[in-house]
Amino acid sequence: MAGGNDPYARELARQAKEREKARKAAEAEAKRKAREAKLAYEAARSQEAIDRTSVAEHDAEQLSKLLRTAVLDQRPLTFDRLRQDFVAQPFVPPKGRTKAAPLPRWEEFEPSAPRGILGALGFGRRGYDAEVEAARKRFDRSLRDHAREEKKRVEKLEKARFQHDRRNRDEAARVEVWNAELEQRRTAYRDRDVDAVEWFVDHVLAASVYPHGFPKAHQVSYQADTGDLLVEIDLPLEDVVPAARAYRYVKTRDEITPVPRPEKERKELYSSVLAQTALRTVHEILASDTEGVIQSVALNGHVATIDRATGRDVHPCLITLQADRDEFGQLVLTQVEPQACLKRLRSIISPNPYELEPVRPLVTFDLSKFRLMDSLDVVAGLDSRPVLMDLTPTEFEHLIRQLFEAIGLDSVNTQPSSDEGVDAVAMNTDPVMKGLCIIQAKRTKNVVPFETVSALAGVVEHKRAAKGILVTTSWFGRASDAFANEHGRLELLDGANLVHLFKEHMNLDVIPGPVPPKRRPR
Repeated sequence: MAGGNDPYARELARQAKEREKARKAAEAEAKRKAREAKLAYEAARSQEAIDRTSVAEHDAEQLSKLLRTAVLDQRPLTFDRLRQDFVAQPFVPPKGRTKAAPLPRWEEFEPSAPRGILGALGFGRRGYDAEVEAARKRFDRSLRDHAREEKKRVEKLEKARFQHDRRNRDEAARVEVWNAELEQRRTAYRDRDVDAVEWFVDHVLAASVYPHGFPKAHQVSYQADTGDLLVEIDLPLEDVVPAARAYRYVKTRDEITPVPRPEKERKELYSSVLAQTALRTVHEILASDTEGVIQSVALNGHVATIDRATGRDVHPCLITLQADRDEFGQLVLTQVEPQACLKRLRSIISPNPYELEPVRPLVTFDLSKFRLMDSLDVVAGLDSRPVLMDLTPTEFEHLIRQLFEAIGLDSVNTQPSSDEGVDAVAMNTDPVMKGLCIIQAKRTKNVVPFETVSALAGVVEHKRAAKGILVTTSWFGRASDAFANEHGRLELLDGANLVHLFKEHMNLDVIPGPVPPKRRPR
């Protein structure tokens, strides 16, 4: 039979065509799905670029409205708003402890009595009675177990309730103490108590809400006799301004690339941010001062960063201003142009804040917070080659103060009765490296204990000082050196360093103390 008429051959050909048709259909479907998946992926990436652009635009808009937002949307912090209300929390029983489990019922244990004629005739009664007796024992045991579990449940519930009531009582007591202390602070604030005013201003600045990336570091100093307040704040760095204006998706490279914000726009926005932050800080302080104890605010705005040229930590001042209460109250802050407003307030603004070009502060922290003593001129009574150990402790402290004055710091000695481990305080008025220095002088023949170094670190933190300097006629141990290096704001000057400093800055040839023992190699 010819092949063309062979039914088997025709069937094989038909099946082959069907398989080819199915293969092509599958390929077409796979290509369609691949196209759809690609389009969906590209759409998702495009949307991601749009979303990132929206975030950049939102962040830039927030920065442009820092001042307006604070004036219109944020309520000033007051003593009344600092009050706390106690709200007793309702008792929520532990899970599974609210209700007692149902009592066991005899019906659940009782065996079935014999039925039928045999039951009526009494056959099987003995076996039934034995079953009843066994069931009675199981029932009694279940009752005892239930009573025991119920006792545990009640005890745990009572314990949880007691702990809950105690937490409520403790919280109520805490709130009562807070409010009582707050009223005392309010009274002291009205009387222009320095600690009370500074405490309140600290809370005002801490409560201010800024966008992400803004530092919260600040310090304040109040002069009760004049009503002047000095505030130093940390300003944000230039990277707070979004570097990208927008984002776009490049299909050919499958990349989301930023559209850079023009340098001029970035610098202008950063300058505006600094100006707005300064004005906003003054506004929040004066708006919160409903008692009128603050008559003027001097503000220095710094940035904490690293000098690109030296790699050292620096804290340059970029904005400094002083505003009287009445003068500032006449400003319509929702309509001002921030930089122009600062110029009107006779502020000094860095001409190039983006490059951290510093300005000299109009007002700096004075040393009035420390109990100071009259200066003593020790140098005038020294021999040509004085022995530092022959000086009295007081003479040694004053000599160290004179040394730091010769170095270029404004220094004074503190009264020994209340110096908290501080022998002298110094102020570096350099606009870049300025800050309060805590100085402690130890005239001793022995190694300075590690505890003395760690205690100075605590004083530096408490006084919010820029640096703590421990000066001694002797030497420091390895642990002290390591601790000072890790702390970052401690400097240890031993006898050998003193010899060099006195020679360089005061042309004095001094003999410090005993030579430290040689350290064995580690």
